[in-house]
Amino acid sequence: MRHIYTCIDIGSSSIKVVVCELYRGRYNLLATSTVKAKGIKKGLINDILEAKNCIKKAFNEVETMLGFKIKKVIAIIPSYFAEFNIIKGEIPITNEEKIVTGDDVVKVLQVAMKEHIDVTKEMVTIVPVDFILDNEVVKEPLNKKCNILKSRSVLVTTPKKNIYSVVNLLNSLGVEVVDISLGCIGDINTFRDEKVDNCISAVINVGAEKTEVSLYNKGIVVRHGIVNMGSRNVDNDIAYMYNLDSETACNLKECFAQATRTSTSLNEIKEIKNKDDVTIKINQYELSEIVISRIDEILTLAAQELNKLTSYKPEIIYITGGITNMTNFSQICREKLGNCAIIGSVNLIGLRNNKFSSAIGNIIYFINKLKLKGKDYSMISEEEMAILSTPRKNTNDSMLGKVFGYFFGE
Repeated sequence: MRHIYTCIDIGSSSIKVVVCELYRGRYNLLATSTVKAKGIKKGLINDILEAKNCIKKAFNEVETMLGFKIKKVIAIIPSYFAEFNIIKGEIPITNEEKIVTGDDVVKVLQVAMKEHIDVTKEMVTIVPVDFILDNEVVKEPLNKKCNILKSRSVLVTTPKKNIYSVVNLLNSLGVEVVDISLGCIGDINTFRDEKVDNCISAVINVGAEKTEVSLYNKGIVVRHGIVNMGSRNVDNDIAYMYNLDSETACNLKECFAQATRTSTSLNEIKEIKNKDDVTIKINQYELSEIVISRIDEILTLAAQELNKLTSYKPEIIYITGGITNMTNFSQICREKLGNCAIIGSVNLIGLRNNKFSSAIGNIIYFINKLKLKGKDYSMISEEEMAILSTPRKNTNDSMLGKVFGYFFGE
């Protein structure tokens, strides 16, 4: 069986769909799409019809590449008012062999969760910290012997409306949500390594309309905050200063501005038409000054939010989000946050853009949960797998050709 998984990230600026395959322990990108979002503000759906049409378009793009319909997804839901609480569970192992099964793992997590969810909240996920087999602490208890299995986990909850607004919308498109998660859980799973697993770390994800600040202890999310400012504020500043539409302003930010003053030039000029159809000249130095000023403010507010979350200084602070792809963005991050600040790097063949970090990481997180419970699962049927494995007669229209065409286009 081919192990294929899809995740959708519904953001304020764009809707992103990622389809990956786990093959021989490696993640391979099969398809991805990015569609400009409408009907979504600060990650919350405020116009169902517009949002539905955008999501449908995003699915259509990957379905064209793959040759079959997406019927099951992992959905990233809004993180507003998310709570993270340590919970503990304990169960006896009742089978004759005293071997921990996947069902035992599920049961001990369910016992731990009992009576810990407020009536106004809904569970998003349970992130295991560790397990105790009698007196031995382990990360993976499956198939090991013990009499008593204990667990320590982080219970993640959000207001019900955060979940149901997304799930109901996807269900109305005929798409089953097999799992839900938060962007901050995905981000750390994209970037985590041995050092993250042994220290206090943080992730600052600069989105379009909000910046999420998350704190982790040994790779486990423990606290989360939101700054109501993001990359769209940069676009708005450029648009206001030069009398431009938002799309032109965004293109200038991404393709012409620099994130540090030392790399800019007064002699670099770009001619562009403003809203009044008048051709104006924009020099790189002045444009970058506008951009740097707002980025500086966003990072300052993010640092203040991080200080509210913890009195400890994180050893690593990963910065992610589409804006981090700007030239020299790492320099301004180090200036504001210190040498512990690192630009996160999505390292998947065919995909190098940090705007996908939440989606890719949540696929990794989902697969790790399956492994913990000893489950074998794929989001596509055998018939769909056959379609994916069969090249079409016309080489130019083959699925592989389309996927690699997208890789090089990215």
